[in-house]
Amino acid sequence: MRDQDPGEIGIPLFDDDLDGVDESTSSRADVSQRYAAGAGSTPFTIDAALAPSPPQPTPGLAPPVAPTSATSVPGLAAPSVPEPSAPSAVAGSPTVPTGTSTSTSRPGSRDQGIDWAQVAALRTQASEMLTSAIAERGNALDGDAQRELGRTIILELLQSTAAENLAVGRRAWSLEEQGRIAQAVHDALFGLGRLQPLVDDPQVENIEITGCDQVLLEYVDGSLHEGPAVAESDQELIDFLVFLASRSEVNARPFSEAQPRLHMRLDGGARLAATAWVTPRPSLVIRRHRLREITLEELSERGMLDPVAVSFLRAAVRAKKSIVVSGPQGAGKTTMVRALCAELDPWERIGTFETEYELHLHELTQKHRRIVAWESRPGSGEVGPDGRQAGEIPLDDLLYDSFRFNLSRQIVGEVRGKEVMAMIKAMQSGSGSISTTHSADAVGAIRKLITCAMEAGGHVTEAYAQRAVAEHINIIVQLHLDTRPAADGTPRRERYVSEIIAIHPGEDGPATTHVFQPNPQGGAPIPGILPDDYRSLARWGFDLDGYFARAPQ
Repeated sequence: MRDQDPGEIGIPLFDDDLDGVDESTSSRADVSQRYAAGAGSTPFTIDAALAPSPPQPTPGLAPPVAPTSATSVPGLAAPSVPEPSAPSAVAGSPTVPTGTSTSTSRPGSRDQGIDWAQVAALRTQASEMLTSAIAERGNALDGDAQRELGRTIILELLQSTAAENLAVGRRAWSLEEQGRIAQAVHDALFGLGRLQPLVDDPQVENIEITGCDQVLLEYVDGSLHEGPAVAESDQELIDFLVFLASRSEVNARPFSEAQPRLHMRLDGGARLAATAWVTPRPSLVIRRHRLREITLEELSERGMLDPVAVSFLRAAVRAKKSIVVSGPQGAGKTTMVRALCAELDPWERIGTFETEYELHLHELTQKHRRIVAWESRPGSGEVGPDGRQAGEIPLDDLLYDSFRFNLSRQIVGEVRGKEVMAMIKAMQSGSGSISTTHSADAVGAIRKLITCAMEAGGHVTEAYAQRAVAEHINIIVQLHLDTRPAADGTPRRERYVSEIIAIHPGEDGPATTHVFQPNPQGGAPIPGILPDDYRSLARWGFDLDGYFARAPQ
């Protein structure tokens, strides 16, 4: 294994001389290092003290070695990787996190009472010490070993800070305060900083941020709540996003004034979309797909559709009808696709094609035993003669490669533009494809897909786009999203299937039939008109009797 620069292995770097740096001309790596080192933070001051106690074992950590100072730790010249030790609940010893928090407390509870200037200063010291220790070991530590060493360093810093504060008679930190500080420093060093507690909260579904201090949290029950600030300034938030985009070891993404759009997946499967420089304030949205293992029956229990519609969609999937799930942003399209894919035979050979992994079907190994998941890659730098940036791998290329992988179905993720051609190619090559797109209604989804196809290049005529959509898409499932006040006045979002249409080739383009039409009362749709050729879905489990019993007379 070759020696690596600390910046290559995702370890935050320390930079003492930050004055006079022009951020507009700094490289992405430079800005990343500045953020990781706490650029822009106020000087380190501590207004509390922790009564020193001998280092004690903590869950997942070896006993730390007491340092002689806050910046010089004996034993780090040739550190050994800590081995897990037995848990020990010892008063006076903070616990550094060893995994994802499962806190279900209210928004921002983990950052109450935290002095973020102190956290930035401790992060800077820990970053410097960790980088030095890794370099002295020949940059040979893997990610897990780096984290273990980082936990030990954080504990040592808290112990040494407590000893120094004791000497001047300052108030002792409580165990709760110690834990919050240790968690915050760990998040800043290895995670998402002040975003980490929000992402870790199992009740948070979506995070919407406009500027450093305008945070809106959507919970799994659909309720909306304001969240805590995630940075001290908009510039600090931008620096964080640049650092986050560049540190990925497997799929780094560019983010700069020249490329002000960022789309990436985070550890744990969340999706982040961000923009800056072209908006008044930096804005980002983090989608947490909490419902990874979901079925159509479970969506029915949540009120998204009724059992008859469940039987129709289950039969359509098993009969290899090509389906597009459409709806507004945040309506649950990805969740619906997971539920549809849950109806596939576990041994069916399938491939997924996404700009960023969101479906995560390849992680559900018991439900999908034969699956290949592809993720496109954006380019960077100048555009070449072929019209692509260096390093770009679009969905079209991935789809082309997939034809040698013995696939039964090809599932293309979100279609926002020219990805529609990959979706159409997938549907041309085999039946039973599933995809998603944005649209206000089902018929509008057809027009959207035709427009996207024509934008793929001058070689795609309107006639070809209409014919391709009509011939290769069988069903569109439209989702609806409402935001209404609950009984207590809290805004709450409701999601449900509003209509399902069947598509057939017509004389002047795609012809549509409302198999399930919008309910005048709102909520799940009601039966409409069933095309004759869809009666055959009964052999795949479609409840024909239930359908006609509920159909308007």
